[in-house]
Amino acid sequence: MNDQTKVNQPEVLRDLYGEPVPASLVKEMTFLTEPYAAFIKASPFVILSTSGAEGLDASPRGGPPGFVRVVDKKTLILPDRSGNNRVDSLSNVVSDPRIAMLFLVPGAGETMRVNGQAKISVEPELLQSFADINGKIPRSAMIVSIDRCYVHCSQSLARSKLWDPSAQVDRKTLPSIGQMLQACRAEFDGAAYDKRNAEEGSEPED
Repeated sequence: MNDQTKVNQPEVLRDLYGEPVPASLVKEMTFLTEPYAAFIKASPFVILSTSGAEGLDASPRGGPPGFVRVVDKKTLILPDRSGNNRVDSLSNVVSDPRIAMLFLVPGAGETMRVNGQAKISVEPELLQSFADINGKIPRSAMIVSIDRCYVHCSQSLARSKLWDPSAQVDRKTLPSIGQMLQACRAEFDGAAYDKRNAEEGSEPED
């Protein structure tokens, strides 16, 4: 990159883009409005972003709609279901409580963003309240105190055609996860991994 074309001052960015669209400022809240809470309650998927001593992490989380519990206007709780035990996101939160969440709802073009502070709880009664239909409880839960929240319009998802069936990719045209892992470590048995996933179901979350 030519240093002369590098943007390194906030004022340069503001001159380049101009003033924010008014609606982009109106939508930012320090608590969940009823419509914002309704969107989160309908969401079965969230991208969780954290930062810590080991660096940045963006991790997918999913479950039935409402798996992220809306406690009140300022508080969300996200149970940590079984995963691969890397605990990247949780480790980050322990060292740096700042967190960002991006909620999606299938079929909805808008997304919901929440920024806040998180802490990890292993309080037995709280964890028991998140027992799934098989009675399995999470090992921990992330309690999020909301600093800011706002809705994003549908432009990004419209451009990507994420929910458009005609734009869906045939999964067989992409490398399997076993193939991806074997490309990282030649000695890894990718075929066996794919076979086990097919028999047992999809792999755990990060």
